[in-house]
Amino acid sequence: MGTLDTRIAVITGAAGRIGRATTAVFHREGATVVGLDVRDQQTDCDHFICVELSDEDQVAAAFAEIDERYGRADVLFSNAGVALAEDDNVLRTSLDAWHRTIAANLTSMFLVNKHGIPLLLRDGGGALINTASLLGTMGSAVPGISYTATKGAVLALTADVAVEFARRGLRANSISPGPVETPLFTDGLDEAGRQRRLVHVPTGRFTEAEEIAEAVAFLASDRASHINGIDLKIDGGMSVAYVTPED
Repeated sequence: MGTLDTRIAVITGAAGRIGRATTAVFHREGATVVGLDVRDQQTDCDHFICVELSDEDQVAAAFAEIDERYGRADVLFSNAGVALAEDDNVLRTSLDAWHRTIAANLTSMFLVNKHGIPLLLRDGGGALINTASLLGTMGSAVPGISYTATKGAVLALTADVAVEFARRGLRANSISPGPVETPLFTDGLDEAGRQRRLVHVPTGRFTEAEEIAEAVAFLASDRASHINGIDLKIDGGMSVAYVTPED
């Protein structure tokens, strides 16, 4: 038996690398997976819905479809987000880039939580995992002010949800990956930029999407039955490093 047998799991950003890796791990653990993404691409999800997650009408319709098809949800992994190339430091970032990042990373998170949590609560609770980032709690001279601001907000949003619904059986946690080997992070990153980041990672490598997926599966499972309101950093020790080992 898998740790997620009979569970109905919803994954946003399902067409991305982390979404695909998490779908595979959830399937291995016995879950039925519903994928949501604005990109209408082939996935291995059991059911896929193309949806603009910053549009409340579309999000509400998507969860109504899940409700009609399955009658409940047990796990919600809210993972969709963007890191725009034009998102720069606070002096150079345009208001348009700010608004687009807020919509994709924070408004979408709010809406997915708003319309997904009632399905989790229906049968006595479930597991909610929101994707934040190490940059939600650390500054960076490699700028992306809008992205950083949204990820700090995700941490606060998740903490409120964790406290509000704990006695109704809902566990809400966030994950904060460090640099991950995904196109969202590595596209447009030259070797100098890559090495500038790697020097801070004690393990000397970026996190793999599959490692994120395994952590999410743990938080979604009964093995994490009294873990609520935490932010799980998945960063190879980057967040606690003063200096890293020499080769």
